[in-house]
Amino acid sequence: MDPEKAHELTMDMLAKGQRTPLQWAWCSATVNDPIELAGLKFPNRVGMAAGLDKNARVIDGLAAMGFGFVEVGTVTPKGQPGNPKPRMFRLPAANALINRLGFNNEGLDAFIRNVKRSQTRAQGKPMLLGLNIGKNAVTPIEEATSDYLICLEGVYPHADYVTVNISSPNTKNLRALQSDEALDGLLSAISERREQLAAQHQRRVPIFVKIAPDLDESQVALIAATLKRNGMDGVIATNTTISREAVKGMAHAEETGGLSGSPVLEASNRVIAQLRAELGSGYPIIGVGGILSAEDAVSKIRAGADVVQIYTGLIYKGPELVTQAAQAIKNMKR
Repeated sequence: MDPEKAHELTMDMLAKGQRTPLQWAWCSATVNDPIELAGLKFPNRVGMAAGLDKNARVIDGLAAMGFGFVEVGTVTPKGQPGNPKPRMFRLPAANALINRLGFNNEGLDAFIRNVKRSQTRAQGKPMLLGLNIGKNAVTPIEEATSDYLICLEGVYPHADYVTVNISSPNTKNLRALQSDEALDGLLSAISERREQLAAQHQRRVPIFVKIAPDLDESQVALIAATLKRNGMDGVIATNTTISREAVKGMAHAEETGGLSGSPVLEASNRVIAQLRAELGSGYPIIGVGGILSAEDAVSKIRAGADVVQIYTGLIYKGPELVTQAAQAIKNMKR
């Protein structure tokens, strides 16, 4: 089946089955391995990465798989169709995917309505929810900050943490926001607005920033310093890669877009290790990219991550990977 059609079918199945007896078909017990980061208590160290559930439709269905935290989005102020199809490609020999979806989503209002429908959090069950925000494709990069601020204001009352996505390769010029001056300006504005929202809502929501794996040491150092200078609470490392070194010669390898899955593991772990060296031992790092086994999850913790996220691994290995990874991390000698 076409990868995007398969994705849509799975999302529809989860949406229809969640909060019904059908949910037991994929339900798993949550591994109890709590950790406190950025003032939040994570029930375990394995989360669902953003991108799978762009419209926050299946929060409860994902929570039932045993994730300690679920991140949904990326959401933009206005709905947008994303890039032309086909835009998602499987590379099964490499346990990998290439996508150029382009922040396709129904927009902020629909996203918030769906978040409000989630019963997992309403019932007080131990799961954290991250809401991932971005910019519309038609918004000039010079005006990107306004899109992020609109989204931040909209999601703030409903999030356990907010992720600022500046690292998708599928929105034109978006990664330019990782450069020193642009990043400083964006995060300064976000930090200022967060303080206003914290006073308004009487709660301070942590903000994480998601970065790319395609960064050299000097770029990682600059980003680390900028995160700390602007009071960001953590970093998510990493998004998909534009490199094709690991999949040369494979069918679809030259398709434009972000490569995820096993080929990203090493690059992601390298960035995590560099971030840990720059940020010190107490700064929260969420490690994501290339987790296809429990051992891969453990490698991210050893590289310096505090918790991890899965996406492509869930597609190739199924929900059992969540429990396997969480248990392996719990069992490792730290």
